[in-house]
Amino acid sequence: MMSEQMETVGRVNKLSFGYKENIVLNDVNLKIKQGETLSILGPNGAGKTTLIKAMLGQIKPKKGEISLLGYQAGDIGIRRLTGVMLQVSGVPDMSTVSEHIKLFQSYYPNPMSYQKVLGYSGLQEKEHEYSKNLSGGQKQRLLFALAICGNPKVLFLDEPTVGMDIDSRKALWEAIEQLKLTGTSIVLTTHYLEEADRLSDRVVILNRGNIIHEGTPKEIKTLIQVKCIKFTCNVEITNVSRAVNLSSHYDSDLQQFQYTIESSCAEETLKELFNRNVPLSDLTVTGADLEQAFTMINSLDDNSETILEVE
Repeated sequence: MMSEQMETVGRVNKLSFGYKENIVLNDVNLKIKQGETLSILGPNGAGKTTLIKAMLGQIKPKKGEISLLGYQAGDIGIRRLTGVMLQVSGVPDMSTVSEHIKLFQSYYPNPMSYQKVLGYSGLQEKEHEYSKNLSGGQKQRLLFALAICGNPKVLFLDEPTVGMDIDSRKALWEAIEQLKLTGTSIVLTTHYLEEADRLSDRVVILNRGNIIHEGTPKEIKTLIQVKCIKFTCNVEITNVSRAVNLSSHYDSDLQQFQYTIESSCAEETLKELFNRNVPLSDLTVTGADLEQAFTMINSLDDNSETILEVE
């Protein structure tokens, strides 16, 4: 768990923003700690990108205060100390990867070294390639490279792994974790809940412009008591009294049934199975993942005005 003693490098206080009658952000309060990855999650239209743009000074809030690294939002000092990879962006086609990186390095007083930028982005073999010839995933890596050229203290990543294959995505995850170890704070928005679960020290969930929940991934997942029980068996099981949901598949090659049970009383469900003397094999019991918790929290908020909080 992240230490409460970590320095606060960014603060959003009672931030509100809207277009005419449409409220996009409503009294949002937020802290960014040094050397943490903070994920801002929410359904489409929740206000995630608007919140990031407000922190960067790209839009002016209706009310509220924003400070980052000792500067007010929009100050030139923030631009020199932050890196940004927005969801919608691009680069000129007729420049090479190397030319793009060196140009962006020239914008900063203390840029990250060229070799480090290449290493973090995984573009060593593409440095002399024109950007127009890069694949979609490679273009994303180039945008990530440009975002870190200034050796940022805070790095904003808005959907950074869109269009990447699984190997490229995992390589970028490793780069983000390495940057965090150097003290860089990461502010991440993503629709890949596995990504948020893997990278986040804290998660903030936005819905309809409000922060409806905040906590570590572990804290958020413990809100769901349902556990998933999986096993194989050569005997057909038609019901389990303490099962929330029972599903099965018969593997004709192995001549075995493969069962999945979602139960809110996993211990009692297992006890019932064992008392039946059912021959179980390949038994696993896992807790809820972040996606299940995210779905539940948003569902509760859509049907209630209650805001959940972690004590």
